[in-house]
Amino acid sequence: MVKRIAVELGRHAPFTAFGAASGIIIMAIIVLASAPSGVSETIFYTLHPVHVVLSALVTTALYKRYGGGKLWAAILIGYTGSVGIATLSDSIIPYLGGALLSIKMGFHVGFIEKWWLVNPLAFLGIAIGYLRPTTKFPHAGHVLLSTWASLFYFTAFGIAKWIPLLPFIFLFLFLAVWIPCCVSDIVYPLLFLRVDKHEANEIEPEL
Repeated sequence: MVKRIAVELGRHAPFTAFGAASGIIIMAIIVLASAPSGVSETIFYTLHPVHVVLSALVTTALYKRYGGGKLWAAILIGYTGSVGIATLSDSIIPYLGGALLSIKMGFHVGFIEKWWLVNPLAFLGIAIGYLRPTTKFPHAGHVLLSTWASLFYFTAFGIAKWIPLLPFIFLFLFLAVWIPCCVSDIVYPLLFLRVDKHEANEIEPEL
């Protein structure tokens, strides 16, 4: 499993770096346009729930496709693997990144503050993933949306002179997506599948 994680992290690094670079470009535009934080907050609370949908879809689809999948297990795996990892990626890592950069940041958790939106959408993603287990485009979309959601967390809930910090923001955007998304979409479902080593190496969502 450790080797599999290392392989997937290496395979996803270029695409994740592309996503982080696109995030930096968006952030530069936001800063130069002097967009108010309220705009970033609205976008964050749009992207984060959609991220949860795609994460739940991919995690559930992978479990259903390769494990047969009991419904109750698919719901549990899809929910914890999406809401838990999305919160880590979109909120916790950006918040910690801001703290390390001495940025004044507010701490916000989408599935609590917007429980009426995020939680139903997580179950929507689970339902789609269970009934139609596909992973190709949802996984790629998951990576990009996670990057952008993490970005808008910074500009929505942080106050700083962002331009000098962009290289560091790139690093945190990369980390916020690279490890959590691989864990959520690949490693986490594998923990609940009874497959041998060879089969496990063949299981993967497509970019």
